[in-house]
Amino acid sequence: MPVKVELIFKEDDLATLRLSPKEFAKEMRLAAAVKWYELGLVSQAKAAEIAGVSREEFLKALERFEVSPFQVTPEELEAEVINA
Repeated sequence: MPVKVELIFKEDDLATLRLSPKEFAKEMRLAAAVKWYELGLVSQAKAAEIAGVSREEFLKALERFEVSPFQVTPEELEAEVINA
């Protein structure tokens, strides 16, 4: 069941980013999904769903936000390679 969340911003806030209210809402959804993915709280698939975009579009957003598409640390990756 969908849940509606309402946020109130001043017009100046939207003007700063040069986005329409609809574009601003979409960007906020995407930014939240990217951050939750970065923190390891959601998978790529779930983050894409939350953002309302395809997984491919989500991967492009990760690049734009300079977030790694991998949820493992270099140390974890090294341990996997050594133990393989």
